[in-house]
Amino acid sequence: MIREVLSDRIVHGILRPGEALDETGLAAEFGVSRTPIREALRQLETIGLAMSRPHRGTVVTNVSDSELHDIFRVMGELEALCARLCAEAMTPAECEALSHLQAGGAEFVLRGDVDAYRAHNERFHDALYAGSHNGFLEETTRSVRRSLAPFRRMQFEALHRIANSQREHGSIVEAILDGDADRAARSMLDHMSIVERAVDQISPTKVATSDAFVTRPAHRKAV
Repeated sequence: MIREVLSDRIVHGILRPGEALDETGLAAEFGVSRTPIREALRQLETIGLAMSRPHRGTVVTNVSDSELHDIFRVMGELEALCARLCAEAMTPAECEALSHLQAGGAEFVLRGDVDAYRAHNERFHDALYAGSHNGFLEETTRSVRRSLAPFRRMQFEALHRIANSQREHGSIVEAILDGDADRAARSMLDHMSIVERAVDQISPTKVATSDAFVTRPAHRKAV
């Protein structure tokens, strides 16, 4: 997906804050028309990684440390609530399916298959959102997750991260299967805190460039 490729380049520092995202050049690179490029750039704006400027087109923006921390904090609380509700509301069949899904990640850890584990990780968290049996919470959590998606993908570049993630998922599932809502929520908060630390340690975007530092305009209070 074009959006994923571009967002990964941004969070890895390949595309720097202030750098132009040229529609024509990107269309040629990906072998597509400008229409899907425009859509990808619009999606990057939605998750805060790009900004459209008059007479300049779309440029890469900077996500500050404090902004990223704020998003991770909200994400952690939302996912913790999902885990809590899973422990309270999941049916026996759903619990069995979740246990089977989590166990399946071990194969990717043994193979050291980071790409496969990334996809598995998304399926695992999706199952928790759905298992909350709360449509509004599921929709809200998915929306916030989209803002963090490129950073969460990055975490698996850290040494031993997929193995550690698999163990953390196991603790969450164990609490859910035991019907222990408090422990499920705590386990998820711990998991998300570790994810944030992993991203913090390896993210090259933390090294800001003084000559190309671009931030999004602050939201204005409605009057």
